[in-house]
Order: sequence, then structure tokens, then C-alpha cells
Amino acid sequence: MEHLDTLRRMGLFDARVPRYTSYPPATAFTPAQGADFQVSCLQALDPATPVSVYIHIPFCERLCWFCACRTQGTTTLKPVAHYLDVLKDELELLRATLPAGVTMGQMHWGGGTPTILPPDMIRALAQAVKDVIPPAPDFSFSVEIDPTLVDDAKIAALAEMGMTRASIGIQDFASDVQEAIGRKQSYAQTRACVDSLRAAGITSLNADLVYGLPFQTREKLANTIAKVRALDPDRIALFGYAHVPNFSKRQKLIPDASLPGEEDRYHLARQAAAAFTGSGYEAIGIDHFAKPADSLAIAARTGHLRRNFQGYTDDTCPTLIGIGASSISQFAQGYVQNASATAAYIERVAAHQLSGHRGYAMTAADRLRATAINMLMCDFEIDLEVLDQHPDAAQLIPIHDAVARDFAGMVVKVGSRLRITPEGRPLTRIIAQRYDGFAGIAAQYSQAS
Repeated sequence: MEHLDTLRRMGLFDARVPRYTSYPPATAFTPAQGADFQVSCLQALDPATPVSVYIHIPFCERLCWFCACRTQGTTTLKPVAHYLDVLKDELELLRATLPAGVTMGQMHWGGGTPTILPPDMIRALAQAVKDVIPPAPDFSFSVEIDPTLVDDAKIAALAEMGMTRASIGIQDFASDVQEAIGRKQSYAQTRACVDSLRAAGITSLNADLVYGLPFQTREKLANTIAKVRALDPDRIALFGYAHVPNFSKRQKLIPDASLPGEEDRYHLARQAAAAFTGSGYEAIGIDHFAKPADSLAIAARTGHLRRNFQGYTDDTCPTLIGIGASSISQFAQGYVQNASATAAYIERVAAHQLSGHRGYAMTAADRLRATAINMLMCDFEIDLEVLDQHPDAAQLIPIHDAVARDFAGMVVKVGSRLRITPEGRPLTRIIAQRYDGFAGIAAQYSQAS
């Protein structure tokens, strides 16, 4: 209880902070860095260094109420087929812009629901990407999968096109929780999906869970965790539900009174973490778990863990090219986001122009702060010797001193490292925000707990 009081005093249950999948957060992006900036960044790429590619499929047959992603519902494949044609047109614009010889180290399909695509569309899209950005020798391909909207034929098509990892959306198996978030999905459906993936030769499986959902209790979460452990995924992502109904209108369907309180959220997260680490998974950053032999766990142990828009990753590609509506690209020079609304994205591509509509050009000071934040989010410590190599390192000294003072007992100085203690790790995002040079709009961020 004393430890909980300390966390409460340090703002854990009051703060709303970025998830720091990028720095600066997307709230800092502006229209000043749009399509022209996107073109210059693409043209400056070194063909000798592979890139990562993210494809956004914004369509869903059902719109889950808890989701704050850029998605839209559809009952037919007509708009999906049209969107696929636009993606191919965008790829042709990329072909005309990229230096010759650029290859693809990783590809990820997210959504929305990528598995809304039938097998022929899966093959057509994957091949279209490969035709423009050929796979590098160690190419990997991951896809977000809805077990209720996939079958053996779709899985076979994904495997044929080189899928190496599947990320399975689960959230929670309790029926009343599923009812409250508009996502019914039985364990039997999920088990069948996992079995089909393994039969197709997909050996790397991720499971996505969410805590802080309506009507979620420790008992229900324990039952979900037991079922997830029976599925035996290689990685687990445990996200905290962000209730932002002013930003995501569909979340207004979830009554505020049904949500666990701040301290209940904290206990749910700690319960799940203890269960997974007790089952042999290694804790990765603030919200992931992986088997010791998994590449994500290896990256964490060897200091190569990174954080990007998909969460924690072992991706070594320095560039991420986002394709599709609302996708975000990450370059050495900064970030560019495609037009967020699907209609606006389609209109820009139809005008034969890349659809970047806002972004951010990184400064040297931004890169310094980004390095510090990434260290905290991935390693729970800042290597001051590494930062000292930066010409602007002195700018952060007052922040280091304030963090050590204000989070005394939760942050300690160990040699040349400023380290978050295990007890202080729930405060990681709050500590990271001390290095954030931007004043974000708190209402758009999720709870720190």
C-alpha cells in the first residue's frame, strides 16, 4: 500500500501522457511538412539500406467500440477493392520517387482488419508491394488478424506471400466484456485460427490483450490469461484501454461507469504481468512479453529494442514507409502522415501526388530528446555517456537532475546511467514526458496507469 501511495503521489493515476511510439508525438505534426517533404525524404534514401513498409487497411466488417484507430465499416468488398486500386496507384507514385534498388526488410499490414481481404486481393496487394520494393534476403512479413474474419484460404494466401508472423487480436475472452466493446469472439474461434496458422507453417504468433476494459475484473482477466497461455503465443502485447470518447466517437457507446477505476487498472496490469512472467515470458518494455528465444526478447537483452508506431520491435530498418490512409512514415529527417480520412487520401492519389498532408522535420535537439525517451521506454534507463556525445547534451542536464530529485527512490543514478527501478517502472511514460519538449493536448493521450 505504501508503494501504491508513492505512485499515486507521483501522478500515476492522474496523468495523461503520450505512449511515445514516436517522438515528437503525432500531436506535434503540422501541414508545413507534407507531400513535398515526403518526396524529398524518399528521394534521399540510401538504396543499400533496407526499409520497413506499413500498409494500412482501414476497413472492418464490425467496428469495435473500444478502438480509436482510423477505421470505417463496410458490408461489401466494393470499397475495399477500390481502395486496393488506390494503394496500387500510390505504390506506382513511390516507384517513380524512390531511388533505384531500395529493398524491403520488413512489411506489416495493420488496420482496420487486413483479413477482410479475400485471398485474391491478399496476393495482389502483397505482389504489388514486392514489385515496387523487392524483399531483402532476411525479409519478414507480419499481419494483424481478426480470428472471426479469417479462414484457411486467406491464411494460405498470406503464407504463400511470405507471412512470417501473425498478430492475433483477442482483447478479452469474457462474454460481457466483449459485448460491452462490440467485439464478440469465442475462444473456439481463436483456437481454430491459431491451429490454422500453425498448420500453414506460421511459427511466430503474437496475442494482443487489453486491460481497463468495461466490466473487466481480476477474475475475468485471470480466465482470459489462462486461455491465452493455452494458445502458447510467442509474444504478448498488453495494452491499456484509452477511453477518449471526444476523439473516438464510437467510445461513447461504452458507459463511463462500466470502466475499472484508476487503481483497478493498475492492479489488472500488474496481475497480467505477474502471470505472464510467471509462465516463463520475459517482460519487454512497459507492455510486451516474449518467450526468451523470441527475437524481441533477444533484442531487449542485447540493447537493440526499439519503439515505433506498432509498439516494441526488433526491426533494424531505420526508415518506415507508411502506405495507405493515415499511415505514418518515419525518415531520418522526420515524420510524414498520409491524409487521415480515406476519401481525402483517395483524392490526393487520384491527383497523381503522394498523400502526405502533415508531418514534422526533426532538429538536432529533437533527436537528442528522442534518444533519451527511447532509452527510457525500451531499457528503463538513460546512458548518459551516449547522450554526452551529442553536442547539445548539456541541455538535458537540468532535466536529469530534476528527474533524479522528483522521482527519488523510483529513479537512481548508477554510474553513468540514470535508471528507473523496478518499483518505478509504472511511471515510465510520466518520466519520459519530462524529456518531451512539446506541450501536448492531455485529453488526446491515454492514462499513464
